[in-house]
Amino acid sequence: MSNTEREALKTIVRAHTTAKQIALRAQIILLADECVGVRETMRRLGTWDNIVRRWRKRWLARNHEPEIIPRLVDEPRSGKPASITPEQTCQIVALACEPPSKDDGPPITQRSLPALGCEAVRRGIIETISPGSVGRILKRNRPQAAPEPLLAER
Repeated sequence: MSNTEREALKTIVRAHTTAKQIALRAQIILLADECVGVRETMRRLGTWDNIVRRWRKRWLARNHEPEIIPRLVDEPRSGKPASITPEQTCQIVALACEPPSKDDGPPITQRSLPALGCEAVRRGIIETISPGSVGRILKRNRPQAAPEPLLAER
């Protein structure tokens, strides 16, 4: 391994913003570069031997890639491709942010998940969608907590 790659991996491990999985994989590669065995690596990092072996093999197999991070990310998973496009997701989230119109029946402050799904279908955003899918979209796209306290001033 080159000094540039080694330093890049050390930077990835030390960075506080690095995802835990990426940092673990970088540590596995760094220990392999130091000729630490699989069992000792798994003992030091508290992981399984199959994970250590897998990422050592993947690192060598992806040696042609110039960037470090792409060599440490998961391969695409198999399975059915997403049926809801990013545009539809944005439109459903925007729909959830709108107040219900007065034509929707009794006065309410927000729609239920089934009502959101029905409204998305009525507006032609999507052909069909279950309340569970609406809930997953809204849960996945909700705003994250603020990184700093907002009430206290510095």
